Order: sequence, then C-alpha cells, then structure tokens
Amino acid sequence: MRNFNFQSNLFSMSSFYKLFPNKLGCIVRGIDLSTENRPEVIQKIKEDVTTHRILIFKDQGIVSGNRHVEISEWFGELESTFYKHPKSPHPDVFRVSNDKSEGCTGVGRTGWHIDGSFQPAPFSYSLYHMVSVPKRGATAFAPLTELVESLPKETFSKWDRLWMMSDRRSGPIHPLIYKHPKSGKKVLCFHLGMTNNYIFDYGSPNEREATPSEFEEISEEIHNEFVKDNGKIQYIHQWEPGDFIISDNLAVAHEATPETQIPRSEVGLRVLHRTTIKGTVPPTK
Repeated sequence: MRNFNFQSNLFSMSSFYKLFPNKLGCIVRGIDLSTENRPEVIQKIKEDVTTHRILIFKDQGIVSGNRHVEISEWFGELESTFYKHPKSPHPDVFRVSNDKSEGCTGVGRTGWHIDGSFQPAPFSYSLYHMVSVPKRGATAFAPLTELVESLPKETFSKWDRLWMMSDRRSGPIHPLIYKHPKSGKKVLCFHLGMTNNYIFDYGSPNEREATPSEFEEISEEIHNEFVKDNGKIQYIHQWEPGDFIISDNLAVAHEATPETQIPRSEVGLRVLHRTTIKGTVPPTK
C-alpha cells in the first residue's frame, strides 16, 4: 500500500516565517498577511506555493476583501466567473455560506474538481479565507500527482487517452492527464460536476466520445480514486479562525464536505471568501 505521507515531520525556518509540514502542503506561522508587502517575502511565498502546493496561514484574523484581492494579485490577474453575492466585500471575492442571505449556498458539492476547468486555461491559484467559522464545515483537498502516480497501470493507460469536455460556455476540451506547467509533474484537469463528456484519443483518427455508460463509469472511477481506503489520500482541513489558504489549483483538487451544507441554526454561520487567479497555460499533452 502506498504511504501518502506527503511531507517530512520537521519544520523549516525561512528568514521570513516558519513552515510546518502538513499531511498536504505546509502550515505557515510567523507572518502577518494584512501588512506584508516586501517583494522578497512575496517571492518566497510564491516559491513555497509552487514547492508545497498548499500553504495554510494561521492566525491572520479577519482579512478584508480588498486585502484578500491585493494578496491574490501577487500571483497574477484575478478571474472572477462566479455569481456576485450582495454581501461580497469585493467584486472579485466569491462569498460562500450556509445561509443564502450571507453568501452563495450549495457550493463545491458537485464532486471533486479543480477550479476553472471550463476556461481555456484553468485557474492557476485559489485563495481561501474563512471569515466566519462554524462548528462543522471542513474542506477536503487531495494531491493530484500522488493520485495519478498511484493509479493501476491499466487505469492510467485508459485515463491517459481521455479528454474532458466542459459543460460550460464554448465547452473547451482538455486532456484529463497532463503535465503541470511549472512542476512538469502529471496532474488532472477535471470537474466531476461540470463535465459534459469524455473523448477517447482526441485529435487522432480513433477519436470518439464516450458512451453514456462509459461516461458514468469514468466519472465513478475518478471519484473512487479520491475516496478509496477511507479517503486516505485526502487532507481534510478543519477551519479555525484566522485561516488563510493559498492553493496551487492545478496541483490540488478539492471538494466541500457534506457538513458545509448544515444550516446555520445547527452549526453557526459559515462564510468563506475565495478568489481565483487567471490561468495562462492551457493544458496540453
């Protein structure tokens, strides 16, 4: 059985903050994102996101919408393709909640995914901040490279022939397995809730769309890789006040847990702010 212990047990100390290895990515302490603007620190954060894929900044208090956007701009141009809730603190901040008067509800529950698979180039980064933390309502993350590398040979060979057809807009077609534009490691471009169909051998003389039964089978296969062995590959993030997460969206899949939909009356108010950064490299084989 493959051991999904993604990081070592020792923390590393940069000249700017401390990194504590987590099951996935690193926990970051010793930095105040509300005021940090030194170019050398920003560069270090960007490098660490590339290396560790997800950084969980602790004890950040409440990060304003404007500041959330400023931090996001360290990584590129924001791309906002979602519904603008009236209580969102900024047009580029997606506000999610378990109370429809406070934010968009039912978000992230259509299946494992990366953000922006319906774009010609999926979002490069996602940045999350829990403004109001409920008693229950975790977010599940999973590393894509480890998932791909652990696939049985037959499954990998099948998936490597597949391309996904988005169900949005002009319906871009992306390879299911491709190389991350920065790391060069194999990752997935997918969204289990926003895929119209899969295509075998796209662009070749043998190109064909999956049959309805094959579509269901493939989607189930992908889902099962995330949940098998009691979800061993997953990292379940239990939100705490002051948490701010920066994720390499192309390297880390995620899904909202069922508990995120529990009513406010039972677990308290859940308000999550998220921004997404425009992708610059379309997935290619």
